[in-house]
Amino acid sequence: MKPTASLRRPSWAGRNYSLLTAAAVVTNLGSHGALIAAAFAVLEAGGDGGDVGLVAAARTLPLVLFLLIGGAVADRLPRHRVMVAANALNCVSQAAFALLVLTGEPRLWQMMLLTALGGTGHAFFSPAAEGMLLSTVSGEQASRAFAVFRMAMQGAAVGGAALGGAMVAAVGPGWVLAADAVAFAVAGSLRAFLDVSHVAPRAPGGGLLSDLREGWREFTGRTWLWAVVVQFSLANAVVGAADAVYGPLVARDHLGGAGPWGLALGFFGAGTVAGALLMTRWKPRRLLLAGTLCVFPLALPSAALAIPTSAGVLCAVMFLTGVTLEVFGVSWMTALHQEIPEDKLSRVAAYDWFGSVALLPLATALAGPAESAFGRSPALWGCAVLIVVVTAAVLCVPDVRNLRRRTKHVTTAPTPTPADAEQPISERG
Repeated sequence: MKPTASLRRPSWAGRNYSLLTAAAVVTNLGSHGALIAAAFAVLEAGGDGGDVGLVAAARTLPLVLFLLIGGAVADRLPRHRVMVAANALNCVSQAAFALLVLTGEPRLWQMMLLTALGGTGHAFFSPAAEGMLLSTVSGEQASRAFAVFRMAMQGAAVGGAALGGAMVAAVGPGWVLAADAVAFAVAGSLRAFLDVSHVAPRAPGGGLLSDLREGWREFTGRTWLWAVVVQFSLANAVVGAADAVYGPLVARDHLGGAGPWGLALGFFGAGTVAGALLMTRWKPRRLLLAGTLCVFPLALPSAALAIPTSAGVLCAVMFLTGVTLEVFGVSWMTALHQEIPEDKLSRVAAYDWFGSVALLPLATALAGPAESAFGRSPALWGCAVLIVVVTAAVLCVPDVRNLRRRTKHVTTAPTPTPADAEQPISERG
């Protein structure tokens, strides 16, 4: 056997898949540190928990406003061009944010504006990126490909969060934001080389509103799809408030500052890597039943912050949460890949993202007032309880419990029926 044979990439890891994975690694290295840096930039400028929440809300509000448009655009234009343009906007906005922090005292409205520009880029990037990845892999190894992609992406989060927290403590948040701008430039350059010749050109049709209506029919016609999105609309809202607002405040008051909080986020990233590694081998037959059961531990970090626990216990909790949440993530991507037609992937992804972040701006903006009204610990306990309640509720949906792994990708757009979901289908190899 030739000595280079063991270095060959597997058949499912084609050129596009490799470029997407490399770009995601670069982006995650920068963005996870930048999230910590943005929060501490606000605090160092004299802001409080409410100001941190406003800046976080400014990031997510454009997602709510532009995600659906971004999904329709990504299904009409070459997806890689949409991704590159979005990366360019993120690069410019983060570079300006970094310059503002490094050269003077940034004002709240300036930080909110630049963060909103970055959120706008993310609104167009996310549906295009998800549609591109889902259309890149095929065959029986798709689930493994998603797991490896997420393992690489989340592995970068381990280094990004830990390094970002350490850099904030050592050199300040401005340099971390500058590094994120460079990461977006590098990732955008990689994505410019993606090949979309395998995607058939869309037949002439209606306009943007017609595309949105078609995506809405695809979304609402699948009970398992909209039920899980509603679940995460609530869960993501409270988790976002806990991570963006309460987490840095608890770290400052009880854990010693940015370093321990960055380390805890790094442990969460390590857990996601372990979870993705698990999913390269484990292929649960009932995709969403296994994935949804693994969402319950998402309540644990809010509970740990509410107590609050020591940094060591918080890191352990974050690791466990990362493992179980990644089981859901891979299962969810596999379900979308096998059930949604290729020409509608970005629009369905947009409705998925839209529902998942719709309440996030409101939750982060209200996190500060909620702390003032009820206290930080009661607010965090409320976050934990809500996650448990909505996750238990979605398990009452039969399609969530019964959706099974298929062996072939959907090429047309029939609406699944309960009878279809109950048919015994063999697992992928």
